[in-house]
Amino acid sequence: MDESSVTQNRRSRRSNVLMAAAIETATGPAKVTLRNLSAEGALIDGDDIPPAGEAIVFRKKDLVISGRIAWVNARRAGIAFDAKLDPETVLRHVPLPRHRIERQHKRPGFAPIALTEQEQRWCETFIWDGPLPSL
Repeated sequence: MDESSVTQNRRSRRSNVLMAAAIETATGPAKVTLRNLSAEGALIDGDDIPPAGEAIVFRKKDLVISGRIAWVNARRAGIAFDAKLDPETVLRHVPLPRHRIERQHKRPGFAPIALTEQEQRWCETFIWDGPLPSL
C-alpha cells in the first residue's frame, strides 16, 4: 500500500506536525520524526522503520499507544493505532501555529541631524554653495 492510497481512504483529519517521537518494536526502540497525527494513526519518518504489519508501541511525551505499521515507503511509514484517540488527546500533542511576523523591508536612509551653527556655515560655504535646505 502506498501513501497516496492511504490519503484517499482517511476517516479522520490529520494535523501536520514535525516533532521527535519514538516507536518500540520487538527488536527495541527507534527514534522517529512524527510528521502528522490523527485519532486513528500517524505518519512517521525515520531510519529504522519496521516492515508493514509489525506491531509497535508509539511514544510521544505522555502519549503511549499500541498499533501496527500500516505501510512503508522508504523512510516514511503510516501507523494505524489499535484504539482511536479522542480529539482532545490529539490536540494536546499538536502545537499551536505560530503567528507570522510580517517584515517591512525598507531601504535605510539618512536621519536628519542637528548641525551646530559653525558646521552649518562651513557646509553652506564649502559644500552646498548657498543656504542649506530646511529639514
